[in-house]
Amino acid sequence: LAPLLAPHPPTQVHFETPFQQPRTVGFPLGTDDLGRDILSRVLFGARASLQVGVLAVALSVVVGTALGMAAGYWRHLDAVVSRLTDLALAFPFLVLAVGLAAVRGASLSNAAIALGVAHVPQVVRVVRAETLRLKGADYVLAARTMDARGARILATHVLPNALPAVVVQATVIMPAVVIGEALLSFLGLGVQPPTPSLGIMLSDAQQYIFRAPYAALFPGLAIVLICLAFNLLGDALRDALDPGGPR
Repeated sequence: LAPLLAPHPPTQVHFETPFQQPRTVGFPLGTDDLGRDILSRVLFGARASLQVGVLAVALSVVVGTALGMAAGYWRHLDAVVSRLTDLALAFPFLVLAVGLAAVRGASLSNAAIALGVAHVPQVVRVVRAETLRLKGADYVLAARTMDARGARILATHVLPNALPAVVVQATVIMPAVVIGEALLSFLGLGVQPPTPSLGIMLSDAQQYIFRAPYAALFPGLAIVLICLAFNLLGDALRDALDPGGPR
């Protein structure tokens, strides 16, 4: 809805009105050094963050779920997948994401791939633990006695019961991905100008932070609100999908 909500095009320059204070007529959140409307850029920057977040979470969930179920169900794959997961977790998430983005090049899609791959190990560990727990359930043992193969058992019995944990994990990953996208864009490895990004706005605003602190405040608040919203959503989903769990 950014194109409908934004009062101005995010890249439109108003050289006659740079550094307008918030609550100026026509510019509710003020303007930056080029006279661009900060509200419009925050809206489009938040959209870019959510686009990267959705793509990265989808990638990490799909790949991590497949690897986690395979490792948890087939013991001969467990050693290989677990050692690779431990190796990936040895690197800090942001360091791994920055390295992958630097190798692939700077773009929105490459940032999403880098952030998604960096979060695959976390999903693998969660899904593997759920698979190990569900593998001993009575309905799985009954399916084995009826000559059901491993792939069918995983698809019809393990995956549906592990899905709540995967959904909760996705809401946990999303805030980290949003922060990661802002960091990559801040370093010039994510979304590229003139496309608006919250990270790019923070990077530009640091040059005149004392003259126009609001230019950094509003994109920073947008990042905080997005992350807070997904954290609250994750807590609500955890309570809804596991009513008997700890509060």
